[in-house]
Amino acid sequence: MDIGSVIGLVAAFGLLFYSLFSGAEGEIGAFIDIPSVAMVGLGTVFVTLLSVRLERFLGFAKIAKKAFFNPSEKPTELIKQMVQLADVARREGILSLQNSIGEIKDPFVSNGLQMVVDGTDADTVKQVLDLEMEAIDQRHSEGKTVPDMMGKYAPAFGMVGTLIGLVVMLKNMDDPTKIGPGMAVALLTTMYGAIIANFFALPLVDKLSAKHDEEMLYLEIAKAGILGLQAGDNPRMLEMKLMVFLNPKQRAAAAAEATA
Repeated sequence: MDIGSVIGLVAAFGLLFYSLFSGAEGEIGAFIDIPSVAMVGLGTVFVTLLSVRLERFLGFAKIAKKAFFNPSEKPTELIKQMVQLADVARREGILSLQNSIGEIKDPFVSNGLQMVVDGTDADTVKQVLDLEMEAIDQRHSEGKTVPDMMGKYAPAFGMVGTLIGLVVMLKNMDDPTKIGPGMAVALLTTMYGAIIANFFALPLVDKLSAKHDEEMLYLEIAKAGILGLQAGDNPRMLEMKLMVFLNPKQRAAAAAEATA
């Protein structure tokens, strides 16, 4: 579980409800209007469904779950694993890596190593790994489509609801007692659209983008490690190559762990 994401989500909505409760002096019902909720909430859902494939829309829950519960892969652990494999290959030969492939859970790494063990030439291995990374990048881009659409459409539906409310209010200008409540309802739809976009949809898109960047870095390290193993790099040289992908803080932590 990504504790930071959970804390951020809970804290953001907690702050929102605190502000609503305090602003209305405990009368939080003043911020609830069912027709406005239906206009913004259902409108956003239905137009998003119109914009994407049904399969992609139904898979949204699974994508959202990844932002909160998918653990991030540690590049330092991958580098350590690659160095260990390089040590085995140096002592026992590249074919000895066949015994280690079954213990590797990441299919990208295991498939790449299998090609190396099978004697596939370096250009082909690199081409296949690059194609796999492009396919993963494409899947991630499609996965962000639903929350991205929601973040775009929710404020628009909020504005549509506000315009509808204003039209209704203007029709009742002859009754001053209805102007204030009418204006309040009109503004609520804008608030609902902003909440959906800025408290949920757009932060989710940013979180998925961050997860994507982490995974692509992991795959770049894996690809460099696989090609280094195939080239016969010694463990120390391979470690130096892979460490360039890490930021200074990660390098220092990896060095401290190695000397501990």
